[in-house]
Order: sequence, then C-alpha cells, then structure tokens
Amino acid sequence: MGRVTDETETRGTAAWHGRIEHVRGSQVRSDTAQTSGMRRFEAISGTTVGSERLWMGRTHVPPATSSGDHHHGEAETAIYVVSGHPVFVFAEGDREVRVETGPGDYVFVPPYVPHREENPSGDEEAVVVIARSTQEGIVVNLPSLWAPRPQDG
Repeated sequence: MGRVTDETETRGTAAWHGRIEHVRGSQVRSDTAQTSGMRRFEAISGTTVGSERLWMGRTHVPPATSSGDHHHGEAETAIYVVSGHPVFVFAEGDREVRVETGPGDYVFVPPYVPHREENPSGDEEAVVVIARSTQEGIVVNLPSLWAPRPQDG
C-alpha cells in the first residue's frame, strides 16, 4: 500500500482551519455590475467573502422586460432558474436563438457569448441563481448580440 499523505504537509494547517462564510439573503449586495432591464445581486465573491475563483448571486428580471445585450468576459456562467420562465437569447449566425426555461432548469453560458435575458410574462418576475468561474461579476454591456469582441474588430 502507498503512503497516506497528511494533507497538512502539502497545504498547511490553514486548509484545515479556514472559515466558512455565511451570507444571509438580506446581505446580498446590489452594487455590482448591472445591465439594463435586470437587477443583479452579489452574494459570494472576492469582495464579499474573499473567494478566489468563484462568483455567485442572483438576477431578477421584471415582468415583460428584456435585458440589454451583454457577455461575461472570460467567465463561464451557470444559471439555475428559481422562478418565472426566463428566455435566454443568443446569436447563431444571422439569427437569434431563444432558450425557453422554467423553474428547476439549468443553463450554461460559455465565456464571451453575447446574450440577453427576457421575461415574457406579463405578471411574474423571473429569478435565477448565477455562479461564475471568476471571483468578480464580469459584465460587458453590448450594443447588439452581433457586436464583435474588442480584439476581433
């Protein structure tokens, strides 16, 4: 049998004695990057809890509202639909593709993919939980889904 390595040898005792951070729902911050037509709330980030590789929060889109077109830079984005039936729109060639969702659904947005959120409901707010692979909430607002990346044009 191989030798069992005591993790404290390689990571130090700090790995065993770190803190678990607790952010109450009432403590989420709205002073994060925003896009028109939606409201983002930051819970877990480098700013709030000292995370090094993760951002997490939630987004609210009011009834009968569309967000502005945007992307999240280098961040991968995972979305969980809590309530409502948000539609995620992105460009594929010269057409818009619409991904219709409902509570319990998950959506993955790759880095740099321009998109927008729409809430077609006339009376129900759409709420989603978001996790990103960066410690801060990167938001790049765009004039359209077909806007070139800065290095492309």
